[in-house]
Amino acid sequence: MQRLKLWKSGWQLLRSSFEGASTHLKKPTPSSRFYSQGPSTFGLLFDIDGVLVRGRTPIPAAKQCFKKLVDHNGKYKVPVVFVTNAGNCMRQTKAEHLSQLLETEVSPDQVMLSHSPLRMFSQFHKMCVLVSGQGPVEEVAHNLGFEDVVTIDMLREAYPLLDVVDHNRRPKDMIPPTKGLRKIDAVILFGEPIRWETNLQLIVDVLLTNGSLDNNWNAAQYPHIPVLACNMDLLWMAEAKNPRFGHGMFLVCLENLYKKVTGFDLKYEALIGKPSIVTYNYAELLIRQQAEKLGWTTAVKQLYAIGDNPMADIYGANLYNRYLQTAYHTKAQMKAKGGPVDASTESAFSQMSSLGLGRSAGIGEAELPEGCSSILVCTGVYCKDQEELPSDPSETITEQRIFTATGTFALIPASRNHLLWLMMSMRL
Repeated sequence: MQRLKLWKSGWQLLRSSFEGASTHLKKPTPSSRFYSQGPSTFGLLFDIDGVLVRGRTPIPAAKQCFKKLVDHNGKYKVPVVFVTNAGNCMRQTKAEHLSQLLETEVSPDQVMLSHSPLRMFSQFHKMCVLVSGQGPVEEVAHNLGFEDVVTIDMLREAYPLLDVVDHNRRPKDMIPPTKGLRKIDAVILFGEPIRWETNLQLIVDVLLTNGSLDNNWNAAQYPHIPVLACNMDLLWMAEAKNPRFGHGMFLVCLENLYKKVTGFDLKYEALIGKPSIVTYNYAELLIRQQAEKLGWTTAVKQLYAIGDNPMADIYGANLYNRYLQTAYHTKAQMKAKGGPVDASTESAFSQMSSLGLGRSAGIGEAELPEGCSSILVCTGVYCKDQEELPSDPSETITEQRIFTATGTFALIPASRNHLLWLMMSMRL
């Protein structure tokens, strides 16, 4: 009951935030078309698949909502960033696609793909990296800063005897010579590939040969070369009635194959995309940049993350909210004591700040939001038929266990309102 009361209070806060914003937006100051001060300054983080669109089909209420989020000139009234675990395209392409479907202009600066935070991992940018996924993976890797890129197709061409699961792709008659490739230093997994068997086989080959495919397998050579994975979604929602397998399912296959062969656990150097904290921290940076473009002079105090997947959108937003609360208490302790705080708390805060994501010129130094509220909609992976909906929209999802590609987690209850679009359309 105590937790229910807390989340009812959160719902009232969300309602008052929209009401406060709309009241101020109706009376713009002569000096600026956008409000720059007010009782509530918030930003919106939208998931895409299952929230705004289903495959290539926009959700009608989402289009209506976005008409309310922009003024008569098509400019956004509040900072909006689209945070998706998709990663099989460039930001420009995704922005153009969203603009067409939502009939509202979306800029590449508002789009965050699962691999976007890899721009910060500069220590890998000069390494020779193997990239897996689909779409323009080589172009995406170069755009993120990686200079020496090898694709799965390059491996197949250089070592034609490695990909033999499909008999039709096996070499016929003469055995082609091996061309050889430079040593691979790290593996970057962007998203689910088209031919899982090929990618699984060649990635395991690379890991067991320490990046040199001319070598024999050596299962005892552990730990393996670095693996960085984007997008841990087990499931995602397209036009089909039921969810489809995501990259998280591919990671489960890879992890289990590697352990079956070696007896060791596959280790990730980094896991990027929702629900990782670094993804939401980067998204918050983009929100602040959008606020600057709107002419806001006060910091964004609250984030609202809207998604359809409890495993990624909700768990990630709640995890980031915990981080923000830790950061808030850390700063409060520092201010109260005038000195250093608990070592573990300070270390957690410093580790995230060291990524350079907590600062943005013009808004203030390391001025993080006060919180990040998660809102679960019933238009995608999560379906209202899976659980009885309370008649009171302020009630929350009951605590449950969720499963991701990286393990099992306890899900922090999230505010759920399947009438979110209606409320936003009325308030803004």
